[in-house]
Amino acid sequence: MPLPSIPPHPWDVSPEAAMAIQHQWRERVIREDYLGEIRTVAGVDVGFEDGGRVARAAVVVLDFSALEPRQKVLARKVVTFPYIPGLLSFREMPVILESLAQLSEWPDVLLVDGQGIAHPRRLGIASHLGVWCDIPTVGVAKSRLVGQHAPVEDQPGAWQPLYDQGEVVGAALRTRSGVKPVYVSIGHRVSLETALDLVMRCARGFRLPEPLRLAHQFASQFEKVQK
Repeated sequence: MPLPSIPPHPWDVSPEAAMAIQHQWRERVIREDYLGEIRTVAGVDVGFEDGGRVARAAVVVLDFSALEPRQKVLARKVVTFPYIPGLLSFREMPVILESLAQLSEWPDVLLVDGQGIAHPRRLGIASHLGVWCDIPTVGVAKSRLVGQHAPVEDQPGAWQPLYDQGEVVGAALRTRSGVKPVYVSIGHRVSLETALDLVMRCARGFRLPEPLRLAHQFASQFEKVQK
């Protein structure tokens, strides 16, 4: 899958420069539906090895109607950016891009393990990746980075808006009874309403939607084989 031949910005930057890039790029995020027919959906999961010195990104592409895997790819890359909350895209996106480059075709939507606009500077990794690749993305995070929300009913599909500084930046969504909600937010080219619908349509009785669950499973299995 071809990626930009000239990188839109460098990755080897200071934390201050990284935050400045986020402030600039947040203006490029499209918060409305700008996508066609959804035939394939992918999930991307990033893990770390060797004491955090090596990042591992797994991407699994599924048929959207059947939620059956069509393609799996994985990439490893030495990490060059430090762990700083709010700047994870600068640590994780280089290896994600290497993984995506191995795909034979673009997925119609990409679910990303992380925040979209539910981020202090409104540019989490799902939004950053979506703008960089110009692909519809949805942020699906296991924990909350910013904002507050009311209690979510304990039934699949129940959700509450996530507010930060008076703005709705995402939603706490219950994908399964008896487990904590996930935090869904706009990545790029997908509205919040559509993002919530996509996540629930990809739910198969687990906390994580199937594309992300399988991406995590694939990455974990690959790691065990290497040990």
